[in-house]
Amino acid sequence: MAELSNSVPHRLGRRALVHSARTAVAAVVSLLVAHGLGLPEAYWATITTLIIMQSTLGAALTVSEQRLAGTALGAALAALLTTYFGSNTVVFGLGVFAIGLICVALHLGEAYRLASVTLAIVMLIGRTKPAWIVAAHRFVEVAVGIAVGLALTAVWPDGEPTASPAPRASPSE
Repeated sequence: MAELSNSVPHRLGRRALVHSARTAVAAVVSLLVAHGLGLPEAYWATITTLIIMQSTLGAALTVSEQRLAGTALGAALAALLTTYFGSNTVVFGLGVFAIGLICVALHLGEAYRLASVTLAIVMLIGRTKPAWIVAAHRFVEVAVGIAVGLALTAVWPDGEPTASPAPRASPSE
């Protein structure tokens, strides 16, 4: 047991502490913002923030674009399909298929996975509110999570030093 307790302080460096603190603060802020907006499933904002906080600002921007595009597409299609055709297995399957084709046509790449998840959440979880309200809430919840995650990543960077390119040799060398 002495070996384990002696190795823990070596693993808990400043970077791990800062990253854990940033992530915890961001998660709480997104939850508070989502609750403040009266969103019914505020945990989606927090989950999105947790995903965004696991990367650098540059990587977070790319993940955020795909997540927001996918959520918008999935929410819109789910609201449309559920409103006109109801929530059933065949319509859901056709929706996932359509999202795949739309994502390819729009060059959305990773958004396909996120759009399909949103489609499933909106279509397959029974709720009493109309599908378009559920879809709008889902989009806003994810948007809040992205906004908080990006803001905190920008304001409180991870602090990991980035490698700078080696200086170029001048032509006279």
